[in-house]
Amino acid sequence: MKTVGLWSVTLCMILVCCVSCKSKQSAYKAAYEQAREKQMDETPVVQEEEVTIAPVSKPKTATTVTREEKITPVVGEDAAGIKLYSVVIGSFRNKTNAYSLKERMQKEGYMPVLGENEQGMLRVILTSHDNRQDANASRQEISKKYYPEFQDTWILERRY
Repeated sequence: MKTVGLWSVTLCMILVCCVSCKSKQSAYKAAYEQAREKQMDETPVVQEEEVTIAPVSKPKTATTVTREEKITPVVGEDAAGIKLYSVVIGSFRNKTNAYSLKERMQKEGYMPVLGENEQGMLRVILTSHDNRQDANASRQEISKKYYPEFQDTWILERRY
C-alpha cells in the first residue's frame, strides 16, 4: 500500500511540474511573438528596383605557353611528324594514358605523334609546324574546339 501511495504522490508531482512549466513556456512564447510583431512594424519598407546587369567577359590574353625541350619520337612513331614547333595536347608518365589520348585524337581525324622528353614524359603532339605563328594558330583552334577539356594546350619548341 505504501508503494501505491508513493507512486501516486510522484505522479501528482510530475503533473504539477509539467503544468507549471507549460504556463511559463506559453508566457515566454507570447512575449516573443509580441516582440517579433513590434520588430516587423518597425522594419522600413524597401521598394524593389529592377536592374539589368550586363555580363562581363573575361579579357583575352595573348600569352602562349612555349617550352623548349629535346624530344624524340617514341618507337614506332613517325619522326617526320615532329617539326620545330608542335602543339602538345597532353603529357603523361603512364604510357597507357598517352596511347589512349592518341587513339582518341586519331578517331577525331588528327594524326597525333607521341614524343618523349629527357625526363621520360610522353608528349601527345596533335599538330606540328615549321614556324611559331602556324603552331600558335593551331593551338588556339584546338583550345577553342575542345574547351574546357584541353584549354591548357601548349607549344613545344624542339631542341636538337
